[in-house]
Amino acid sequence: MIGRGWLRRRTLRTIHKFRTRLARYKLQERRIARAALADDPAIIAAVQAHMAEHGLPEAVVRRQVRKYLDEIVPHFNVLSYYKIGYNVAKILVNLLYKTSVDYQDERALDRIPKRDVVVYLMNHRSNADYIVVAYVLARGVHVSYAVGEWARAWPLEYVFKSFGAYFIRRRFREPLYHTVLERYVQLITRNGVTQGIFPEGGLSRDGKLRPPKLGLLDYICRTLTDPAFDRDIWFVPVALNYDRVLEDRSLIRELIHHGDRPSRLVQLGTVVSYLVSNTVRLLTGRLKRYGRVAVNFGTPLSLRAWLKTAPSDVLSLPKEARLPELERLAREMLLRIGAIIPVTPVPLAAAALLSFGQTVIQKNALLDRMDQLRDRLLEVNGKVVRGGARIGEVWDRAWRMLRMRRLVVADGDTLVVLPRGRPLLEFYANSIAHLVPIRGPRLPFHKAHEVDTNLPRLMT
Repeated sequence: MIGRGWLRRRTLRTIHKFRTRLARYKLQERRIARAALADDPAIIAAVQAHMAEHGLPEAVVRRQVRKYLDEIVPHFNVLSYYKIGYNVAKILVNLLYKTSVDYQDERALDRIPKRDVVVYLMNHRSNADYIVVAYVLARGVHVSYAVGEWARAWPLEYVFKSFGAYFIRRRFREPLYHTVLERYVQLITRNGVTQGIFPEGGLSRDGKLRPPKLGLLDYICRTLTDPAFDRDIWFVPVALNYDRVLEDRSLIRELIHHGDRPSRLVQLGTVVSYLVSNTVRLLTGRLKRYGRVAVNFGTPLSLRAWLKTAPSDVLSLPKEARLPELERLAREMLLRIGAIIPVTPVPLAAAALLSFGQTVIQKNALLDRMDQLRDRLLEVNGKVVRGGARIGEVWDRAWRMLRMRRLVVADGDTLVVLPRGRPLLEFYANSIAHLVPIRGPRLPFHKAHEVDTNLPRLMT
């Protein structure tokens, strides 16, 4: 009993210290979710349909439902999240990046009623997005993420569940599973849990915003069909951008080689090698930051207000009639996200380099082009990080990363784009291409870039 009392007091002190907005439901989620979903009428109907379709006894199907619940439902632990997760995130984020955070309409965010439900909709640049946003929001709110299959490996699965993340199977079409997942998402929404989802459904392979996936958004919106739910749901657009995405080469390889994805064992080996090499660099004082990560929060959108612009009772319509309207909502949120994408030095420099449509570029011409692009960004209200700095200073910050990644080399006052660097430059330039479309010839991603024989030979 003494141990439990100490843990309870420690938990309360941690919540007060971080002034976090934490739904009481989170502290009892696993037990309540199991009990509530076991008797959920929609799940009972799905069980009956699954039995009839596959000729299985009820006990077998019920076991399958329990398996899905074990897989989906987290076991959130305040001390695990704030004493371990927060401190690890703080160390990693500040070790690897310089962080910028901006709020486009802080007053609108402050005006969201405390009893309403908040859902953060984010663009998906890197698996580090989870850590960066959780770290930025930690002193104020806990975010429950929807996490894909990539994290369902020991010990990641235990860690993410203790942080309050729930797991989803992507591209798994079984109706019974999706009924269980939908009712769980609606259960936590009804109970005021703050969520974070990626409307694109996965990581961007080419750096551009992807078309929206509607599954989770549909589940969350349909919570309003419950007559007992009298709150509003607010969607907050969140935009992230990096001077270096940790897994950029892997993402581009999948794109160039048409989905050539390494096995989990190879991925694990890459991660271990990365951690070991960077630990050695840290211990020897050679570890350098990867530039800047920037997070922008946009103006929130009330779901009830949006529904006034949609057809009557749209959430109660059949799926085939409902989803086109919800796609309109998703695209509006992606437009809001795209409008506040932070412009950090590397994407700006990459866009300027590619705008020439050639391999060899004069440095002075590049600086002029970067200055022009920055002016155009400011004209469209682009969120340029440190937009008032001298353009030479911005280039110096980008140059450190481009040189370290061996994307561009300097020969006096001339810059040469290396063949293997071109797809990576395209990846970073694409993150802001919707804000400043690059005029002139553009070469698409292709394996031929790696063996381009038309490049000048470098002096050795």
